[in-house]
Amino acid sequence: MRTEQLEYIAAVTRLGSLRRAAEELRLSQPALSETVRNLERELGVDLLERKRSGATMSAEGRELLPYIVHVLEAVDRLREAAGEQHRISRMVRVGTVNAATVPLLVPTVREFRAAHPVTQVEVVGAQQTEIHRALSEGGFDLGLVNHLDGDDVPAGFESTRLLCGRPVVCVRPDSPLASRPAVTVDELLAEPLIAMRSGYVMHRYVHRLLDGRAPSFSYSTDGAEMGKLMVAEGLGATVLPDFSVAGDPLERLGTITYRPIEGDATRVLLMLQRRKAESVPRAAQDLYEVFVRRARELGGTLSDR
Repeated sequence: MRTEQLEYIAAVTRLGSLRRAAEELRLSQPALSETVRNLERELGVDLLERKRSGATMSAEGRELLPYIVHVLEAVDRLREAAGEQHRISRMVRVGTVNAATVPLLVPTVREFRAAHPVTQVEVVGAQQTEIHRALSEGGFDLGLVNHLDGDDVPAGFESTRLLCGRPVVCVRPDSPLASRPAVTVDELLAEPLIAMRSGYVMHRYVHRLLDGRAPSFSYSTDGAEMGKLMVAEGLGATVLPDFSVAGDPLERLGTITYRPIEGDATRVLLMLQRRKAESVPRAAQDLYEVFVRRARELGGTLSDR
């Protein structure tokens, strides 16, 4: 008998449906049904009554349910005694400013999913201040944010530098700027500029780069992904960290490209952050470690800070 079997029975009882329980647990319905049947055979009792309208506990199952709950609570207490703050999480929430989505975030989530098939990963796009607030309040387990080199790291967070890049101008391949080895500020000012909204690090960087001068025309958007789509549709150019553009599906398809900014040596850091705590849920810790390992494989991990 495995504790997972008891957790599955508890989920079916709570949700009243094998289908809904399978969706919540991220299992196929046949796999869940077979697991429950194996437990029933082991106990010699039909725990569920299966009907067209759903699955409910049988009379025998209702008699055993208090014992099932007692076992699960005992397992929770054992895990707490072993140093875990809670039982192994069924969801890890990651807040991100949408930087390095393709080269880092997507492979990381894919690797984590293979090792944690029943743990859901929820990726939420947000501004840096919103990510910090949610980390502090426990709404996010991890946060991916950009920092300009030299920025102070907020107190109360553990921060690991994952990737180090430089700002680049993202344009369509048929843009005149794509024919340049590097783009000057004057050339950028002559183009329609797709800027990040206030609250994003790249908004602050571009404001500093232009030094009070205004582009010929500007848009304002929320996050790198929408900025790249607008570039691909020919609305203008945007400025992003190179690790946000290199390897992006649009870049691989040849609909966007990027060029460095002439004379600029600014570094942009992709940081992985979490709230400082004595105990961290195992799933969140495992995902944190996969992020760090993947970044190291990309050659971008720097020392912890």
